[in-house]
Amino acid sequence: MKTELGLRQDQAAPIVALLDGDLPNRLPAAPPRAEETADPVRRARAFAEPLLADHRLGTGEPALDHADGVAAILAGVGAAPSMQAASYLVYAGDYLNKPEEIVAKAFGESDASLVAHTRRLVQIQRAAREARVEEQRRQEQTELVRKMLLAFSRDLRVVLLRLASRLQSLRWYAATKTPCPRELAAESLQVFAPLANRLGIWQIKWELEDLAFRFLEPEHYHQLAKGLHEKRVEREQSVESVRAALERELQAHGIAAQVQGRPKHLYSIWKKMRGKGLTLERVFDLRALRVVVPEVADCYAVLARLHELYKPVDGEFDDYIARPKPNGYQSLHTVVIAADGRPMEVQIRTRSMHEHAEHGVAAHWAYKEAGTKGYAGVSAAGEFEEQVAQARKAVLRQLLAWERDYVAESGPSFDDRIYVFTPQANVVELCAGATAVDFAYAVHTDLGHRCRGAKVDGQMVPLNTPLQSGQTVEIVALKEGGPSLDWLNPELGYLQSQRSKAKVRAWFNAQVQSQTIAKGRELVEKLLQREGKTAIKLDDLAGRLGFKSADALFEVVGKDEYSLRNIETLLRPPVPEADEEELLVQKHTKGAVGEGRTPKGGVLVVGVDSLLTSLARCCRPAPPDPITGYVTRGKGVAIHRADCANLRQMAQSAPERVIAVAWGEPAPDRAGKGALYPVDLVVEAADRPGLLRDVLELFAKDKLNVVSVNQQSGKGKPARSDLSRMNFTVEVSDAQRLQQTLVALSQVSGVRSARRR
Repeated sequence: MKTELGLRQDQAAPIVALLDGDLPNRLPAAPPRAEETADPVRRARAFAEPLLADHRLGTGEPALDHADGVAAILAGVGAAPSMQAASYLVYAGDYLNKPEEIVAKAFGESDASLVAHTRRLVQIQRAAREARVEEQRRQEQTELVRKMLLAFSRDLRVVLLRLASRLQSLRWYAATKTPCPRELAAESLQVFAPLANRLGIWQIKWELEDLAFRFLEPEHYHQLAKGLHEKRVEREQSVESVRAALERELQAHGIAAQVQGRPKHLYSIWKKMRGKGLTLERVFDLRALRVVVPEVADCYAVLARLHELYKPVDGEFDDYIARPKPNGYQSLHTVVIAADGRPMEVQIRTRSMHEHAEHGVAAHWAYKEAGTKGYAGVSAAGEFEEQVAQARKAVLRQLLAWERDYVAESGPSFDDRIYVFTPQANVVELCAGATAVDFAYAVHTDLGHRCRGAKVDGQMVPLNTPLQSGQTVEIVALKEGGPSLDWLNPELGYLQSQRSKAKVRAWFNAQVQSQTIAKGRELVEKLLQREGKTAIKLDDLAGRLGFKSADALFEVVGKDEYSLRNIETLLRPPVPEADEEELLVQKHTKGAVGEGRTPKGGVLVVGVDSLLTSLARCCRPAPPDPITGYVTRGKGVAIHRADCANLRQMAQSAPERVIAVAWGEPAPDRAGKGALYPVDLVVEAADRPGLLRDVLELFAKDKLNVVSVNQQSGKGKPARSDLSRMNFTVEVSDAQRLQQTLVALSQVSGVRSARRR
């Protein structure tokens, strides 16, 4: 039987003893006893023990034992008792219905916030490890977890709790000889150890690396451990002995030096061997010292005294003070043979150089974790207790430096991004303020189109609800469908991502194009039915007209950018050509116009009936223009305007081919309307946006069908950079109608001239 708190009846009594009042409506904290106030760790453990005693974590660890171990690790790095107490509250929260509310009433808002953030981080890490994705995607997931860890870690307590918890889990796997999941070991090495290094928590950092190395590379680990021939404790004792002796010697010579020392841990040794291709015998810095002095001159004084006391190893000296590294790192590096006959690396630097190496661009993150040579250098002993005691800001500065490093590598700052989960526990990166619709498009474009609802952490929410880091989002989608135009309304707030907006616009553009193609297809198919040419393949027809595909033809027809007359011209067979010599004979043998009959095309050839005639393209004659005929070679009589320059030149070279013609009654077209004649117009105007649109609107107003348009801009020609020349071919039944149109064209803004060609 469970209580309203979500506890078993036998678990409830200890909890209720800490709370006073009816739950969950009123949860005032009971006044703590004096011994509990003095020992918050004891109070928190008493709170959590009945909740954790019979449970195990997802790793298999006993929950209470894990909390005890975390508290011990935090105590070991100098964390305050309230921090140690929090390790119990975080895990107890997994077994409460409303953990933040209950912890807030019993221990305060600060601890409640810590519980909420830490539990959320646990969910994030677990989800990333359990995600069954390909290797490349898994690496991206690890990087997202790293970013999310930082985004949630504005409260330094969250970082310390997670570091201690992960170390305790690795210790448990090692102590119980339980196989450790590779995902957990890899995350420890790639995320948690670098963070501990950045914060200067060396004792956690090296142990995380060594334990992760043990589980990820067991053969290399055991081979290297066997090759060292000594235990870690023995190596630490030997380093401490040399460190103390050197510090006494320097002080005896009046050099105020601080000597630090720590043997290299196994992972660092292996990484250096692999990165530099060294054997274990050639790794001279298995044991290392660091000497910190006040001035640069003291560095060289220490070096001189060091080489007097111990024999230096040839070729193992680097002066990074005289020749700093590109990242600004400065120090003296040398390797000497200690009194026990074994090599030891010594680094010598000033306090300012040490601070720069610790906190500046050349800090451990850039130099040791991501060095171009790919190996870990010497890790100096750092006292995290001193950092916490002297300045909390110093630790936060390291955390912010870690953030700057990743901003430089990956682009956007963490404040501009959020990280949420899919139901399958994959992490999705979104812009700040993103909605469920943005999430759907980030997962898959088709899912975004079909999105109709969303659940956030199991609760239905409006689609324009801003998401927050760590939430799990589930999309409710139709089997088929498309986006809503409302999503593009910025005032409604459905979309924040530019990528999502582009996908929605692309969908609507595709719909418009599809409708245009359907309209064009319908027009072309109706034309083919009228012409009796339904057997023609549409793709073949488009190819003959110069289009790549039938859809390309349908699109321009649907936009009214291509006249159906071009298709009619292609489909209709040519009229048999008249014989040229027969025309010349008929011209000289007959002297009168035919007996009142009007030849097809509306042109009368004087003295000859029913001859093939064609309107010349050079001058485009139309009634009632004065016209003259010219007998061509194989194409009948070409009809020119009387003032055509081409006609004058041809008449000079072959005057016998000139023939008198006149306009007759034009034959009606298939629709029963009068014949239309193509006429070329030239419009010159100052180039401006919307010019062509204004001219075309005028043609439409005058009910003139535009057959073709050709616009030439003067851009690129300095003398005429603002001039636009437009050539139009329009169809008219009477050329006199053009005068009114030309006058109207000359009044359009920017038009300089409008005339027939």
